[in-house]
Amino acid sequence: MERTSPLGTLDSSTQGWINGFIGVVIFSGSLPATRLAVMEFDPVFLTMVRATLAALLGLFLLGLFKEKRPTRQQWAPLVIVALGVVIGFPLLTALALQHVTSAHSIVFIGLLPLATAVFGVLRGGERPRPVFWLFSILGSLLVMGYAVAQGLSAAPAGDVLMLLAVLVCGL
Repeated sequence: MERTSPLGTLDSSTQGWINGFIGVVIFSGSLPATRLAVMEFDPVFLTMVRATLAALLGLFLLGLFKEKRPTRQQWAPLVIVALGVVIGFPLLTALALQHVTSAHSIVFIGLLPLATAVFGVLRGGERPRPVFWLFSILGSLLVMGYAVAQGLSAAPAGDVLMLLAVLVCGL
């Protein structure tokens, strides 16, 4: 059964750009919303509610599209990803946002592509081209330079938690 895109007959490259843009727009509100939420809710409670809602939505969509269950070989990587992206990143950012502003914390997200690439090499055997590494490192240096130019945080605990969040999400 062939699936059709809700975007019609756009080629896969155009669909990829549109989906990427939608993802960036949605994600851009994540840290400000989390900052507001941790003013009223415990970070652990907030993380568990987010994970539960994501799991329920995921189960619904998997059932709706009648997707196959993961194979035995897929379970370990799936658990690692879930622990990093569903639990680790949201929990660590929620904890960090008790100490720093969302504007400050969003700068750390600029390090996420490099962290993801490093783990892709270490865990998945990916071999990006040298130009990829050049621009990833250059981008990360620009992010760090911007952070330093803005002044180091008065709350190093928030910075450490954000760095840990980037690492577990990259993993």
